[in-house]
Amino acid sequence: MIGKAMQDLMNEQINKELFSSYLYLSMAAYFEDKSLPGFAHWMRTQEAEEREHAMKFYDFILERGGKVMLKAIEAPKTDWKSSLELFEEVAAHEAKVTASINSLYELALKEKDYPAQVMLQWFITEQVEEEKNAAEIVASLKLIEERGTAVLMLDHRLAKRGGD
Repeated sequence: MIGKAMQDLMNEQINKELFSSYLYLSMAAYFEDKSLPGFAHWMRTQEAEEREHAMKFYDFILERGGKVMLKAIEAPKTDWKSSLELFEEVAAHEAKVTASINSLYELALKEKDYPAQVMLQWFITEQVEEEKNAAEIVASLKLIEERGTAVLMLDHRLAKRGGD
């Protein structure tokens, strides 16, 4: 049986993951509007992953005899000054998600909730990858300084991301 504190925090995490999904979908729309389909593809792949993450928490709560309580999802931002600014926001957002996952893990340790610890290990590993991916794209965008040709080359690379 899942403890109340863990159930409540995991329900909050469902909301955060669904917001992440919504944010990345908004970012995909931004890139579609800028005629950068590769960037949009990367964001749509990211959006699907975030929905999947929300469902992992959803299923875990139910498997442990808890109650899923969904809350309103905040509207995401819809416009950015540049691709670099947008990806800097992605990097900052993923760092916030990592902090949230770490808080869940700290609670699991405190409550000696071993099943939650095991499940959260997957998320901890996933967040290392998420932060690394965002940081690499930020670094690439800084190197190319938004030059049109280089952005198109990066767009082509991002279009090859798996996940569809």
